[in-house]
Amino acid sequence: MEHQIWFTAVLNKLLAWLVTPVLTALRVPPVDAAHPIPDFLAMQVLVILTLAAVALILRARLSVENPGKLQHVAEEILGFANSTAEEIIGHGSGRYVAMLGTLFVFVAMCNLLSLIPTLGVPDAALKIEVSPTGLIQATLGCAVAAFLYYNYHGFREHGVIGYLKHLCGPLMAIAIIMFPIEVIGNLGRLLSLSVRLYANMLVGGILEQVFGGMVPIGLPVVFMALHLFVSLLQAYIFMLLPAIYLSMAVAKEH
Repeated sequence: MEHQIWFTAVLNKLLAWLVTPVLTALRVPPVDAAHPIPDFLAMQVLVILTLAAVALILRARLSVENPGKLQHVAEEILGFANSTAEEIIGHGSGRYVAMLGTLFVFVAMCNLLSLIPTLGVPDAALKIEVSPTGLIQATLGCAVAAFLYYNYHGFREHGVIGYLKHLCGPLMAIAIIMFPIEVIGNLGRLLSLSVRLYANMLVGGILEQVFGGMVPIGLPVVFMALHLFVSLLQAYIFMLLPAIYLSMAVAKEH
């Protein structure tokens, strides 16, 4: 077994007895039964637990008269997600803000995790440490969540038949051509979302470690700042694209 991040080791020690039988029952047994949870998944769990803890602290400290710094930050993020949803989706966008804002915060935190010592995920092939989102398994999971979410709301808005007709284009005469194109394009969004984020975070991690190792003084700070910028930008894009897909899925025909 390769060296694991300390938090991964803790999760495996606590949950291997449960995770290994479940994976075996699903016919995807882990390579190491004593360590079924990989680093990238453990780091995502860490982000989820951190967000849950912050949410509980924020809820306990909510104040109208005297809001704290944490509340100000949360309100700014909420306002940002709300304005993005309203601008792209328009009327009724409020119901989607929670998911879009969660995507932004979750992806941003996963992107930034490798900046924290001992929390970078080892990439066995490249022998470097990257963010969880520097591995395609992590970004594909996020993409699947977004994909299921906007398609669910498409079916919810139009009904099963209505949404399938929605995918047939404006004219039924060309539905036989448009439907397979729309379905393939829809599935292609999974690739677009996952590969874009994965590639950007992987390349960023490679550049940071390669150039940081060559010039250990000063230059690493520059690449850490660049990593911060790219992380937030990619998190925004990962919120923006599902918002666009939502607007297309729930759009009314005129």
